[in-house]
Amino acid sequence: MKQEKNRAKRGGFFGGALAALLVLLAGVLVAACPVSGEEGIYRDVIRLHILAASDDPDDQADKLAVRDAILSDYGDLFRSFADRAGAEAALTDDLRAGITATAEQTLAERGRPAPVAVTLSEEDYPTRDYGSFSLPAGRYLSLRVVIGVGAGQNWWCVLFPPLCAAASVDGVPLGLSDAEYRLLTEGKKSVRFKTLELFSRWFD
Repeated sequence: MKQEKNRAKRGGFFGGALAALLVLLAGVLVAACPVSGEEGIYRDVIRLHILAASDDPDDQADKLAVRDAILSDYGDLFRSFADRAGAEAALTDDLRAGITATAEQTLAERGRPAPVAVTLSEEDYPTRDYGSFSLPAGRYLSLRVVIGVGAGQNWWCVLFPPLCAAASVDGVPLGLSDAEYRLLTEGKKSVRFKTLELFSRWFD
C-alpha cells in the first residue's frame, strides 16, 4: 500500500512537471511564431530586382541609373494602389514594355545601349536589410529587370508598397497590415522574423 502511494505521488509530480513544461513550451511557441497575419508579407509585397550586365563598375553604374529612372517614372503610380492585387493588375504587358523602354532609353542616354528584359514572376530572395526596415527571406512576386546578360551584382528592393522610393517610411504604408509593418521594422533580430523565414523554407 505504501509503495502504491509513493508511486502515485511520483506519478502526480511527474504529471505536474510535464504539464508545466508543456505550458512553458506553448508560451515560447506563441512568443516566437508569426501571428496576426505577419506571414502575409509574402503575398502583400512586390519586389523589384534589377540585374546588372556584369560587375564592371560602368555596368554597375548603369544598374543604379536604371533603378533611379524606374522609380522616378513609376514610383508615384505604385503609391496609388491600396493593395498588391491592384499593383499586380497594373503590371500588364504594356506597362512592362514601358518600363523596358524607360530602362533602355536611360542606357542609351548614357551612351551605353543594351537590351533589357522585364518579367513578372515568383522569385526566391535572401534576407535583406534596408536600414529603416528588413524583409525576411522567402518567395515573393518579383518584377525582374535584366540588363544585357544579367551576370552582375543585383539590386533588390520593394516596388509595392513603394518602400524603395524613400530612405524612411512615415506611418504604415498602404497594402501592409499593422502586423506586417511591425515585422519589417523590428528587423532581423526579431525571433518572429527568424521563425517566419524557417516556416517559409519548410512550406516551399
